[in-house]
Amino acid sequence: MPELDNRPWPSRTQLVILLLLGSAVGLQAGPPFLTDDPDPVDLNHWEFYTFGQGERTAEANFISGPAFEFNYGVAPNTQLHLVTPEANISTPGSGWTSGYGDTEIGVKYRFIEETDYRPEVGIFPMAELATGSGARELGNGKTWYRLPLWLQKSWGSWTIDGGGGVALNSAPGESNQGFAGLLVQRDLGKYLTLGTEIFEQPADPTFGRATQLANAGGYLKFTEKFNLLFSLGRSISGKRYTVWYLGLYWTGGPERTDKK
Repeated sequence: MPELDNRPWPSRTQLVILLLLGSAVGLQAGPPFLTDDPDPVDLNHWEFYTFGQGERTAEANFISGPAFEFNYGVAPNTQLHLVTPEANISTPGSGWTSGYGDTEIGVKYRFIEETDYRPEVGIFPMAELATGSGARELGNGKTWYRLPLWLQKSWGSWTIDGGGGVALNSAPGESNQGFAGLLVQRDLGKYLTLGTEIFEQPADPTFGRATQLANAGGYLKFTEKFNLLFSLGRSISGKRYTVWYLGLYWTGGPERTDKK
């Protein structure tokens, strides 16, 4: 057996952190994908998600769900963000442990808008509040932060998102680490969008090697304001694990009065 396989696997709490590193928001990117986008909710508009997402290895199975996400356009180019999850985790030979997980809050701000020749660019700082029980491995045990920069450019039915950032985690046994993603999507008619991405997280002290994950999914658009979101992915190098996302999305807000 290769030496790599003899290294210890990450703890259940570290698996939670790996999942949360890819948990972001936005309709064109973010859920159901790991890569996010710089596009905030329009002023005085809102988005609501109800979803489940999970990560599985041979050593542990983690599910965040049912979970709820709410985004609100509080100012031009600026949205507020909130996620409230139920955390569920199990290991072989033991039953499920369940309880409220860590609460996610954030602000997305777009400071460069897209033109014919340049992408839109924004930041999306987030805090993972330590509301889940660290002792029961339902949370990090200490508040930690993500500081990403995201870009997006569209050409017709194609959209590319990319970027990355750093996660700052001072909890015992954890460390600061970077992450990055690249996502390509295409609209297939009025009701379906599909995409695929590569998402990377660097080496951690436990495993000693970076992880690259390939993910695919999309949106089934029942209406412009109600969608089904789905994705499924697995690691292609580094840690061996699979991830998935399944959710429903609603959006609303005041109708525009400047339409011709």
